[in-house]
Amino acid sequence: MYIAKVYITLKPTVNDPQGLTIRGALHTLGFSTVQEVRAGKYIEIKIEENDLVKARAEVQDMCKKLLANTVIENFRFELEPLKAP
Repeated sequence: MYIAKVYITLKPTVNDPQGLTIRGALHTLGFSTVQEVRAGKYIEIKIEENDLVKARAEVQDMCKKLLANTVIENFRFELEPLKAP
């Protein structure tokens, strides 16, 4: 069993209105040193698969088919073995 930690971010050329809003709020709160903010998504998925290669292929497929809009977003992920309780 594995846990996939998926990070999805907008491609650098895509406008990030949420990031701009966060940056503006941080400036309002006095954090004037903040130059840029890019917002993204973080998703954790538990996968009941014993084969690392198969688990990696599954997560890759999930990202391409549903989790990320690959036209405007990049994704990366990490797979870690899930320790039994």
